[in-house]
Amino acid sequence: MNMHAKHTADAETVEESLAIQEAQSVHDSDTATAVAMQNTLLTPRFYTTDFDEMDAIDVSPVREDWDKLIAQMKSDPNKGHFKKNEDWDDIDWDGMEPELKKEFIDFLISSCTSEFSGCVLYKEMKRRGNNPDICELFGYMSRDEARHAGFINDALREAGIAVNLGFLTRAKKYTYFKPKFIYYATYLSEKIGYARYITIYRHLENHPDKRFHPIFKWFREWCNDEFSHGEAFALLMKSDPKLTSGINVWWIKFFLTAVYSTMWVRDHQRPAFHKALDVDISWYGQEVFRKTSEMSQQIFPITLDIDHPRWMRGLNAMERANVKIAEGKDQGGLMGKLKVWGNSARAGLAFVSLMSIPSIKHQVPESTWLEPAY
Repeated sequence: MNMHAKHTADAETVEESLAIQEAQSVHDSDTATAVAMQNTLLTPRFYTTDFDEMDAIDVSPVREDWDKLIAQMKSDPNKGHFKKNEDWDDIDWDGMEPELKKEFIDFLISSCTSEFSGCVLYKEMKRRGNNPDICELFGYMSRDEARHAGFINDALREAGIAVNLGFLTRAKKYTYFKPKFIYYATYLSEKIGYARYITIYRHLENHPDKRFHPIFKWFREWCNDEFSHGEAFALLMKSDPKLTSGINVWWIKFFLTAVYSTMWVRDHQRPAFHKALDVDISWYGQEVFRKTSEMSQQIFPITLDIDHPRWMRGLNAMERANVKIAEGKDQGGLMGKLKVWGNSARAGLAFVSLMSIPSIKHQVPESTWLEPAY
């Protein structure tokens, strides 16, 4: 098959999508790949886990909702969607304001790496598993994530750069997470992805003059994929009540705090990007947290108190410390190291302060099933 003749948007399996992308990657740039290779607290990571434990999951307790979700994914509503068409406007990359261009490219590379991280993990689960329920689910989810990553790479190629996804798979460092940590982190990642994309999409529906790039037009279908992936992880957790009770409630709080604060700090690194969209970064952060908290009540017995007086103080302290850490790294030498260490300690204390805010407890509903409502 001539891989250039078919687009990743039309690929029916993750293997087919990745083969198309591997064929394209000879043209991809070292610069974007180097950025995607970075491993810091704020960059998307690649994960591995105990695949045998995941393969042993029994979804019988949630069978009705499970079959409904799998049927929806199998119908593949977004096949053919993630490719350029007549709605794709020409972009003057050379004429784009330099700081906006830099931050937007950083946003695209980070998004591409994040989507591809999910693709790699889900594909590996499908490859290693024997449980038909689990293998089918991860086959569909890896297919979706591969399409998303391929579509972002198409947008990056117009700017003269793209991430070599095949190289990333082979060369990027993998972080081991226990399955339950994968569930918490990935569930939140998918739901917060939905909340982020739909908030931007609705904002730009009302302010189309602020849509400085056509990729935002594709955000609604994109976030609906994220939504259904989050639903799948909610069902996986629902199938084993131990995952959302006892000591694990503390882990849920840890992951909620870590994911929210990481997003806050990362978004505040892109002031020109948010200014171009005409979005106040702090309003946007709180709006995304509010949506995510509302959705996460489907499975988590707690939500974070994002209106607590110490909440914004803690987030802003982490953000300031992160700026100083970056300054220290640029400065180098002993004084630079001291600045990095001192502000890493400040960031740690701010995180502990956020963790110490009392959670809001609530009753988890009998059925986790949600429909996209925003």
